[in-house]
Amino acid sequence: MAVDLQATGSGCPVLSVENIDVRFGGIHALKGVSLSVNAGEICGLIGPNGAGKTTLFNSITRLSAVTAGSVRLCGRTIEAVPARQIIRLGIARTFQNLGIYGGMTVLENVMLGAHHLMGGRIVEAMLRPGRAHHRESETRQRCRAILDELNLSGVADKAAGSLPYATQKRMEIARALASCPTVLLLDEPAGGLTHGEVAEFGELVSRVRDDHGVTVILIEHHMGLVMTLCDRIEVFHLGRNLASGTPAQVKANPAVIDAYLGRTQ
Repeated sequence: MAVDLQATGSGCPVLSVENIDVRFGGIHALKGVSLSVNAGEICGLIGPNGAGKTTLFNSITRLSAVTAGSVRLCGRTIEAVPARQIIRLGIARTFQNLGIYGGMTVLENVMLGAHHLMGGRIVEAMLRPGRAHHRESETRQRCRAILDELNLSGVADKAAGSLPYATQKRMEIARALASCPTVLLLDEPAGGLTHGEVAEFGELVSRVRDDHGVTVILIEHHMGLVMTLCDRIEVFHLGRNLASGTPAQVKANPAVIDAYLGRTQ
C-alpha cells in the first residue's frame, strides 16, 4: 500500500536520500549522495554519463544494494525493503530501455502496473471467483480511464510492439500511473524522441504531476526539457552531488558549467 502523505506530516520530504554509498566490487558508484524531494515537485537529475544517476534510481527501487546511508519515503526507511515491495509503497518507475511486452495489447501492458492492487492470490481466485473478477473489472476500467487521459484510448486494444516509439513512451507512463504511485521515477523519458515529441512529452509530465498529485524525479540529458519542466535540478558528477537549485541557479553555477553544460563563447 502506498504511503499516506497526510499521515506523514507536511514538514516531511516525500523522498529523502541521505549520504548513500553504493559499491560494485571495487567500483565506488555513489559516494555520500543526498537528495530531498518535496511533494508535488518535478526534480531533474542531470550529469555526464557515469555520474551515478541511474544507480541512484536503482538504489531507491532496491535494484542496487545501499552499502551506507539511508533512503526514506515519507519518513519511512526503505533501503531494506525487498524490491518487489517497492511499488506497493508508492514508487513507480520507467527505464531507459522500454520494458514493454510487444505481443500484449496496450491495455494489458498498463494493467500489469496494477498487478499488486489486484491481489493475485490463486487460492482466493479459486474460492471467490466473483470477487476476483470484480477486482479485475475495476482495474481494467481504471486503466482505460488512464489511457483516455493520456490520449491512448484509440490504441488500447492494439499490440504494444506495433506502436510508434513516442506512443510506447506514453504507454510506460500510463503503466506507472496504474500503480497509484506517490513518487514517479522517469529514466531518460525524452530519449529517442524528436524535438516536437519532446515538447509534447514535457507537457504530459507536467499534466500528470498536476492531475495525479505525484512527485516526479527524472533523469534527462535533454537540457531544454529539464530547464523548462523542472522546479529544481540536482547535478551529479563522478558519483557525487555537484550542485542543486532552480534551473536558473544551476545554469549559472560555474562548477556545473565547467563539468557539464560547457562554457558559452
